Amino acid sequence: MMMNFKNLDEFWAFYVSQHSKAATRRLHFLGTLSGLLCLLSSLFSGRWILLLLAPIIGYSLAWYSHFFIEGNVPATFGHPFWSFLCDLKMFALMLSGRMDKEIKRLGKRPLL
Repeated sequence: MMMNFKNLDEFWAFYVSQHSKAATRRLHFLGTLSGLLCLLSSLFSGRWILLLLAPIIGYSLAWYSHFFIEGNVPATFGHPFWSFLCDLKMFALMLSGRMDKEIKRLGKRPLL
């Protein structure tokens, strides 16, 4: 089902609702971190195969969490660019310890 959003803020609220379980968010965090580390390793080592591994590792962990933990379809399928931006935002909020506060701000209750 394709949903239309007027802007990134509107999509962000939807994105957060699709990541209600802590395990889903944690696997996204690990996927994003792994992807970023592959990217950096590739740039510093010159091992370009790592560039191919970055999205494979990152998306594998994220999609696994949607299908087997969250029980929904990844937002990436309908809105790839906005999903990528929101994943980076969620990563930064988790890294800074502010994701639970953001979930509450949006009127959601973080599930453990």
